[in-house]
This record gives sequence, C-alpha cells and structure tokens, in this order.
Amino acid sequence: MKRLKIALILALALVLALTGCGGSNGDESGTAEKTTISFADVGWDSIKLNNALAGLVAEEVFGYTWQETPGSTPISHEALIKSEVDIHMEEWTNNIPSYAPDLEEGKFTELGINFDDNYQGFYIPRYVADEYPDLNSVQDLAEYPELFPDPEDSSLGIIYGGVTGWEITEIMAKKVELYGLDKFYNYFESGSDAILSAAMTSAWDKQEPIVAYYWEPTWLLGKYDFVLLDDEAYDAEKFQTGYGACPAVTVTIAVSNDFAATNPEYCEFLSRFKMSSAVISETLAYMNETNADYEEAAKWLLSEAHPELIEEWLDEEQATELKNTL
Repeated sequence: MKRLKIALILALALVLALTGCGGSNGDESGTAEKTTISFADVGWDSIKLNNALAGLVAEEVFGYTWQETPGSTPISHEALIKSEVDIHMEEWTNNIPSYAPDLEEGKFTELGINFDDNYQGFYIPRYVADEYPDLNSVQDLAEYPELFPDPEDSSLGIIYGGVTGWEITEIMAKKVELYGLDKFYNYFESGSDAILSAAMTSAWDKQEPIVAYYWEPTWLLGKYDFVLLDDEAYDAEKFQTGYGACPAVTVTIAVSNDFAATNPEYCEFLSRFKMSSAVISETLAYMNETNADYEEAAKWLLSEAHPELIEEWLDEEQATELKNTL
C-alpha cells in the first residue's frame, strides 16, 4: 500500500510537470501559450475566408491550432463578450445595435477595421455601361426601360431586386417607387441568392443587359465586371424610405478581453490585418472557378495573388517564416 501511494504521488508530479512544460510555445520570447483559437463563424463566405487567412498565420507563425464556432450575428457577438469565442474577424458594426455601447463599456476589445468598402445597390454589366455612357445613376434608369425588357411583360422593363425577406429588398422596392421607376419597370424580388445570381450570370454569358441589386464582397462581383449605379448621397434619416445610396458598413476585427490580455503578439498581427472587398471578391471568385476550399484559397491569395499582404500584416521575421511555409 505504501509503495502504491508513492507511485501515485510520483505519477501526479510527472503530470503536473508535463502540463507546465506544455503551456509554452517554445520560442525565446515566451509569448502566448499554445492553444486552440476559436473564431466566430456567422456563415457567409467572406468571414470563412478571413478565418482561414488568420488561421493560417496562427498555425504557421504563432504555433496555434484553430477552429470555428458557428452562430448568428447577435449570438456570435455575445459569445465574444463571454469569451466563448476568441476572435471575430467580421463584426458588421451597423448590424449589431449593442456594438457601440458594448465597446464603450469595455465588454470586448476592438483591434481595427478589416474592411469598409462593402458597397451594395443596383448594378449593370460593364458592357452596358460602356455602350450607354449616359446611364450612370439609378435615376437614369427612367430613360432606358426598353433596354431591360421584362420577359413576362413587354410593356415594362424589369429590375431584379434582392432576396425575399431581406430588409434591403424592401428598401430597394421603396426606392423604385420613390424615384418613379415603377412607371417603367416591374420590381422582381428574387426568391434566393441562387436565383438572383443565376439571372445575372446568365445575362453576362449571353452579353444581355440586366439591372439588378447585389452587394460586395461576393464571388460574383469578383468574377464578373458589374458597375454600381450612382445614387444620391446617403442620408440616414431618409434611407429607410428608399432615398439615397446604401451605406458601406465598417467591419471590424474584435477579440474577447481574455484573449487580448493573454495573446498580445497575435493580437498585434490582427491589428495589422486589413482586407478589401475587391480582394475578398477576387479570392471568392477563384474558389468558384477552381473549387478550392477556404484554406487552399488563403494559401493562393498570400502566395500568388497578393503576397504583399504578408509584409503588411507581419514583421520581417514572421513574414519570412510564413513565406517559407508557403
């Protein structure tokens, strides 16, 4: 019995010693512990790509492993506050009513802006814009209904709206009415993104005119050259009535307070992480054309398409390390 107790004590001491050794990342700086980072995943393509990019750097440069935690926009924001997720690569600030007060109260840590050029509105193909240079704005559509004939109503043109049930779809419908375009066009609400994107890609493949609502960043606007029609300046008070351009949303990178306190070097990288809708759309288009997954697309983006991002995000030693792995 005495020998058994001694053996148990020695075994416990060994476990504690190994646990203490395993917490360090093994480099001379002794920075963050090796751990599994949890990224928020709210479901859309751009955040999955951003997670893959930040995850690639986490693995190859900082020695972390990583995973994604699915959830809706409000659920993921609350999970960040509760430290149930570590990192949110796309906090769409205008879409989270509590974002500003939560930030002011110090419930989470904002590290910077990921991108803020996510435009949306009515688009026409570049070949239409080139052929009709006077068609520059949404209001100009009143002069060109015959250019966009409704296949089911030859007396009117057709404007393809957003997806049924989206708030922006209703706002764009109000815009058509407010600007008097309903006298010349039928406004078609698309039942799904698949229906809307199919209409736009089909028109492009046939080099036919089309005017449709869409948004950035998306694979479709990365693959096809569509032009956003001008509108009146954004007016927050009038926007819900359909007046004025759609605002771009500031999309930030945020981390839980716990993660910010214990992982300063990785947070420094995240504070330097910057993307744009154009680069995201370009990469999503690459995925669409090649069937690459998000991790493969992340490697392609940093090794072939935009290797300059590595120097923008990382210091010289870190950048060299990532380049060697790619």
